[in-house]
Parts: sequence; structure tokens; C-alpha cells
Amino acid sequence: MLTRLYQWMLAKAAHRHADRWLAVISFMESSFFPIPPDVLLAPMCLSRPKRAFYYAFVCTAASVLGALLGYAIGYFLFDTIGQTILDFYGLGDKFSAFSASFNEQGWLIVFLAGFTPLPFKVITIAAGTTAMPLYVLVGASIVSRAARFFLEAALLWKFGEPMKRLIDRHFGLITTVGGILLVGGFLALKYIGGNHEAAPPPSPSSAEIAPPQQ
Repeated sequence: MLTRLYQWMLAKAAHRHADRWLAVISFMESSFFPIPPDVLLAPMCLSRPKRAFYYAFVCTAASVLGALLGYAIGYFLFDTIGQTILDFYGLGDKFSAFSASFNEQGWLIVFLAGFTPLPFKVITIAAGTTAMPLYVLVGASIVSRAARFFLEAALLWKFGEPMKRLIDRHFGLITTVGGILLVGGFLALKYIGGNHEAAPPPSPSSAEIAPPQQ
């Protein structure tokens, strides 16, 4: 089934309304569709390099809107649709333990899932199930999805077919390492900034607070 879906998506890259198909698939992938929009984005960027960044914008905007659908499924329809989607990906029996601590690192998990091959749809459903604040979901989704799709579009625009072959062969490794490095940069900045915060004033010594001798 996945092979047929993959071939069907590749055929849409040559469609006269390919950009609309790109939006539809990006939207669906954030909530239930199994194949990422990169399969469609890459050949479209190669065939029309001058529109590569437009295609990346379409992917980003539609994917963030799709994340809201995933959130709604988790928030309103988890026991029916949400659980069925998780069971399809073999994650149904592990979800309760995962969701218990989800919001402690929610923004980081959303970011990593949006940028790497982690199943983004599972994360958006989890966000709704655990009632993650919407601004966290939307903010992390915008940053991660834009970073992923615009980076891919830029590489394909600059290097063309050789870069497509490299991305196809090592997509999971490239995006995972990139996501780890980017998150590590955020954490390093937070740590460095914390070390430069002003130290609290020292508490007065007993000699300073002792009453004067008569």
C-alpha cells in the first residue's frame, strides 16, 4: 500500500495543480497521512527551481494547519479516530505512558518531530490529548517545519539533482542530526545566558546585623 501511495504522490509532482496537491498532502501528513510531503517537494523544486521557496512556504503553511487538525483529533476524538491512527502506526499500547510526561518537554518533542522523520501526526494528536497550549504547538510547528522544508528547498535550488540523490539516501540521518544540533544550540544559549545572569546580593553577615555595643 505504501509503495502505491509513494508512486501516486510522485505522479502528482507533474500535475498542473501540483502546488495544490503539495498543500493537501502537507496538511494530511500532519494528522494522519503516512508519507511526508518531501516526496513531492523534492521533484517539484528540481523541475522549477525558481519556485522552490514558494513550494517550501506552501509545505510549511499547510503542515502547520494540519497540525491543528491533529490537535483537534487528540482533543475531541481521541477514543475513536485518534486511537485508530495510533494503532495503525503500532503506537497505541505505548501512548498512555508517553502522554503522561509529554507536556514536560512538549515544545522540544514537537520541534524534533516537525524537523526529523519522527511521526509528526502522533505528536500533534498527543498535543491535543494532553491539552498542550496551542501557542506552543503552533510556534514549535512553524519553526521546525519551516526549518525543514526551506532547508531542503535551498539545497535542491542550489545543488540540484546530486543533492536530491543525497537527501533520498540519507534523509533520516541528515534531518535527525540537524535537529539535534539546532536544539543543542538553543540549550547552549540558555546555559550560557544563565551563567551571565547577575548574582543575587550577598546576605548580610552576622556582624552587619548585630546591634551596636553599648
